[in-house]
Amino acid sequence: MTAAVRLQKELMDLMMSGVEGISAFPCDDNLFEWTATIQGADATAYEGLDFQLKLKFGNNYPFEPPTVTFVTPCFHPNVDCHGAICLDILKENWTAVLTASQVLLSIQSLLDNPNNASPLNPQAATLWADQAEFRRAVRAAYEAKGKPM
Repeated sequence: MTAAVRLQKELMDLMMSGVEGISAFPCDDNLFEWTATIQGADATAYEGLDFQLKLKFGNNYPFEPPTVTFVTPCFHPNVDCHGAICLDILKENWTAVLTASQVLLSIQSLLDNPNNASPLNPQAATLWADQAEFRRAVRAAYEAKGKPM
Protein backbone atom coordinates (compact mmCIF):
# COMPACT_ATOMS: atom_id res chain seq x y z
CA MET A 1 0.00 0.00 0.00
CA THR A 2 1.44 3.37 -0.99
CA ALA A 3 1.62 6.32 1.39
CA ALA A 4 -1.12 8.14 -0.54
CA VAL A 5 -3.50 5.17 -0.36
CA ARG A 6 -2.83 4.72 3.35
CA LEU A 7 -3.35 8.44 4.05
CA GLN A 8 -6.61 8.48 2.08
CA LYS A 9 -7.89 5.54 4.14
CA GLU A 10 -6.78 7.11 7.43
CA LEU A 11 -8.40 10.42 6.54
CA MET A 12 -11.70 8.73 5.70
CA ASP A 13 -11.55 6.63 8.88
CA LEU A 14 -10.88 9.73 10.98
CA MET A 15 -13.68 11.72 9.35
CA MET A 16 -16.18 8.87 9.70
CA SER A 17 -15.19 7.85 13.24
CA GLY A 18 -16.67 10.85 14.99
CA VAL A 19 -13.87 10.76 17.57
CA GLU A 20 -14.63 13.57 19.97
CA GLY A 21 -12.13 16.38 20.25
CA ILE A 22 -10.00 15.75 17.16
CA SER A 23 -10.37 16.52 13.48
CA ALA A 24 -8.07 16.80 10.48
CA PHE A 25 -8.23 17.82 6.85
CA PRO A 26 -5.69 18.02 4.02
CA CYS A 27 -4.17 21.46 3.36
CA ASP A 28 -5.02 22.72 -0.11
CA ASP A 29 -5.90 19.17 -1.25
CA ASN A 30 -2.36 18.02 -0.38
CA LEU A 31 -2.82 14.56 1.11
CA PHE A 32 0.69 14.71 2.60
CA GLU A 33 0.01 17.82 4.72
CA TRP A 34 -2.91 18.06 7.11
CA THR A 35 -4.30 20.71 9.40
CA ALA A 36 -5.66 19.18 12.58
CA THR A 37 -7.58 20.51 15.55
CA ILE A 38 -7.38 19.12 19.05
CA GLN A 39 -9.80 20.27 21.72
CA GLY A 40 -8.54 20.46 25.28
CA ALA A 41 -10.24 17.86 27.46
CA ASP A 42 -12.74 18.84 30.14
CA ALA A 43 -11.44 19.44 33.66
CA THR A 44 -7.90 20.16 32.42
CA ALA A 45 -5.88 23.36 32.06
CA TYR A 46 -6.73 23.14 28.34
CA GLU A 47 -10.52 22.85 28.73
CA GLY A 48 -12.38 24.94 26.16
CA LEU A 49 -9.28 25.59 24.05
CA ASP A 50 -8.87 24.46 20.45
CA PHE A 51 -5.34 23.89 19.19
CA GLN A 52 -4.41 23.82 15.53
CA LEU A 53 -1.61 21.48 14.49
CA LYS A 54 0.20 20.75 11.25
CA LEU A 55 0.92 17.16 10.21
CA LYS A 56 3.40 16.45 7.43
CA PHE A 57 3.73 12.97 6.01
CA GLY A 58 6.69 11.78 3.98
CA ASN A 59 6.67 9.40 1.03
CA ASN A 60 7.80 6.60 3.37
CA TYR A 61 4.72 6.92 5.60
CA PRO A 62 3.71 4.78 7.52
CA PHE A 63 7.24 3.43 7.89
CA GLU A 64 8.37 6.84 9.16
CA PRO A 65 6.37 8.99 11.58
CA PRO A 66 4.71 12.21 10.49
CA THR A 67 6.15 15.53 11.60
CA VAL A 68 3.60 17.12 13.92
CA THR A 69 3.79 20.67 15.28
CA PHE A 70 1.44 22.98 17.13
CA VAL A 71 0.45 26.05 15.12
CA THR A 72 -1.52 27.51 18.01
CA PRO A 73 0.80 28.47 20.88
CA CYS A 74 0.68 25.73 23.49
CA PHE A 75 2.27 26.19 26.91
CA HIS A 76 3.15 22.64 27.90
CA PRO A 77 6.14 20.79 29.35
CA ASN A 78 6.52 18.69 26.18
CA VAL A 79 5.99 21.44 23.59
CA ASP A 80 8.69 23.97 22.74
CA CYS A 81 8.25 27.60 21.69
CA HIS A 82 8.25 26.58 18.01
CA GLY A 83 5.44 24.05 18.46
CA ALA A 84 7.65 20.94 18.34
CA ILE A 85 6.30 18.05 20.42
CA CYS A 86 8.29 15.59 22.51
CA LEU A 87 6.27 12.37 22.26
CA ASP A 88 7.86 8.95 22.02
CA ILE A 89 5.51 7.65 19.31
CA LEU A 90 6.65 10.48 17.04
CA LYS A 91 10.23 9.31 17.42
CA GLU A 92 11.77 6.07 18.69
CA ASN A 93 8.48 4.30 19.50
CA TRP A 94 6.85 4.88 16.12
CA THR A 95 5.51 1.78 14.37
CA ALA A 96 3.77 1.45 11.03
CA VAL A 97 0.57 0.23 12.71
CA LEU A 98 0.01 3.64 14.30
CA THR A 99 -2.36 6.03 12.54
CA ALA A 100 -2.70 9.80 12.37
CA SER A 101 -5.85 9.50 14.48
CA GLN A 102 -3.93 7.64 17.19
CA VAL A 103 -1.19 10.28 17.07
CA LEU A 104 -3.74 13.07 17.57
CA LEU A 105 -5.41 11.21 20.44
CA SER A 106 -2.00 10.66 22.04
CA ILE A 107 -1.23 14.38 21.79
CA GLN A 108 -4.62 15.21 23.28
CA SER A 109 -3.86 12.83 26.17
CA LEU A 110 -0.35 14.29 26.56
CA LEU A 111 -1.86 17.71 27.27
CA ASP A 112 -3.04 16.56 30.70
CA ASN A 113 -0.41 13.86 31.22
CA PRO A 114 2.95 15.45 30.47
CA ASN A 115 6.28 13.69 30.69
CA ASN A 116 8.01 16.08 33.08
CA ALA A 117 11.09 13.87 33.09
CA SER A 118 11.79 14.92 29.50
CA PRO A 119 10.58 18.52 29.12
CA LEU A 120 11.08 20.67 26.06
CA ASN A 121 9.76 23.60 28.09
CA PRO A 122 11.41 23.52 31.55
CA GLN A 123 9.36 26.52 32.74
CA ALA A 124 6.11 24.67 32.01
CA ALA A 125 7.45 21.53 33.71
CA THR A 126 8.28 23.53 36.84
CA LEU A 127 4.91 25.34 36.87
CA TRP A 128 3.01 22.05 36.47
CA ALA A 129 3.27 21.56 40.26
CA ASP A 130 1.24 24.77 40.79
CA GLN A 131 -1.86 24.14 38.69
CA ALA A 132 -3.35 27.61 39.25
CA GLU A 133 -0.21 29.29 37.90
CA PHE A 134 0.07 26.69 35.17
CA ARG A 135 -3.50 27.39 34.00
CA ARG A 136 -2.78 31.12 33.89
CA ALA A 137 0.31 30.49 31.76
CA VAL A 138 -1.65 28.20 29.42
CA ARG A 139 -4.33 30.87 28.93
CA ALA A 140 -1.77 33.63 28.40
CA ALA A 141 0.04 31.62 25.72
CA TYR A 142 -3.25 30.70 24.06
CA GLU A 143 -4.45 34.31 24.02
CA ALA A 144 -1.24 35.22 22.20
CA LYS A 145 -2.30 32.94 19.33
CA GLY A 146 -2.55 35.82 16.91
CA LYS A 147 1.21 36.14 17.19
CA PRO A 148 3.38 33.64 15.31
CA MET A 149 5.26 31.05 17.37
